[in-house]
Amino acid sequence: MNQTNSTFDLAELQGLLQSLLTPTALLGLGVFLACLGVSWLVVNLINRRVPHRTNSVLFGTHVVDGVLFPVLALVLAIIAKRTLPLVGVSPAVFKLAVPVLVSLVLIRLSVRVLGAAFPDSKMLKTLERTVSWLAWGGSILWVTGILPFVLKEFEDIRWKMGGSQMTLRNLVEGAFSAVIVLVVSLWISSLIEARLLRGGTMDLSLRKIAANATRAIFLFGGLLIALSSAGIDLTALGVLGGALGVGIGFGLQKLASNYVSGFVILAERSLRIGDMVKVDNFEGRISDINTRYTVIRALSGREAILPNEMLITQRVENMSLADPQVLLNTVVTVAYGTDLDSLFPKMVAAALSVERVLRTPEPSVQLSSFAADGLELTLYFWIADPQNGQGGPRSDVNMALLRLLNELNVEIPFPQRVVRQS
Repeated sequence: MNQTNSTFDLAELQGLLQSLLTPTALLGLGVFLACLGVSWLVVNLINRRVPHRTNSVLFGTHVVDGVLFPVLALVLAIIAKRTLPLVGVSPAVFKLAVPVLVSLVLIRLSVRVLGAAFPDSKMLKTLERTVSWLAWGGSILWVTGILPFVLKEFEDIRWKMGGSQMTLRNLVEGAFSAVIVLVVSLWISSLIEARLLRGGTMDLSLRKIAANATRAIFLFGGLLIALSSAGIDLTALGVLGGALGVGIGFGLQKLASNYVSGFVILAERSLRIGDMVKVDNFEGRISDINTRYTVIRALSGREAILPNEMLITQRVENMSLADPQVLLNTVVTVAYGTDLDSLFPKMVAAALSVERVLRTPEPSVQLSSFAADGLELTLYFWIADPQNGQGGPRSDVNMALLRLLNELNVEIPFPQRVVRQS
């Protein structure tokens, strides 16, 4: 940077400092504080009247830490900055306030949106600090008047990319625009996704696929806009698309198959969130269906993450697809000579005494085998809540049968073996 530019920067900064010391600057400070007060009052009133989630992007946790407060304050500050010179009041305060509010808007927007979209991300704190440093650094360059000269120096750094000329300034401005577009796209898609998942007018799986498709569409559109704003010719994406197709055909085939399988599962509703399934000897309830994988939670608390392709190509036992009722059975052996005609109704009644056993279909008892040690009886009964476990009702039915057989003095024979010596 040459001596003339440096002298001009110093003179501009000195002029700003002198204008801040004038009597009218105090009046400008009062107007700025009034802008902040009006913004807080309006946002507070809206916060009380409009229903929203806690820790929302617009309102934050304490009203002033959301996006709406600095945005409204910035709008009022810009209006005041243009109006005060008309009444003879120095707008010097707003030359400092506007860059600060712009930086605050960028920080709040990016941090809130990323926090809402990726609440469990370990990189969130690092991103917050990075955005804060960049935003405040840009505001300092803006206030001191150095920013135009930095951009001019960036303009002189250029290189050739294909048939067009690229400058460092275009790259920086494009990257800034790309980040803003992607953050706004992510915010809008998160709002639509949250509203879809809260709705109760259609199946949860359909709402899930609608939410995933909405996020994909918004992010893809935002990416195209961001690339265009960065000065990248979108026609060059044809070559990239061809290369991506070759990559999918070879290295990314499994990954693409999982994504397609996820949309197929959600669309045809063969598996739904909440279904009890058994896949690859793992039994549990489907807790989430993502575009790439499905999460199955066992009753013991263990979770299995299965690629969606496995659910399409392999056998899946769904206990809740058409009917949530599940048939269970238990086996008991009684001694030969037991009066089965009178015992069967009493066994059915004992099973019906268990709370989770259904009355319709009614339990039934069958003589399943003439075993070596006695008569083998099998009791069949139905339950309607397999997601709560199958061991509990089976144990309760066994306890009820044991009490019944003890009351009737029905013998449960032990295994007997006769050893003969020759």
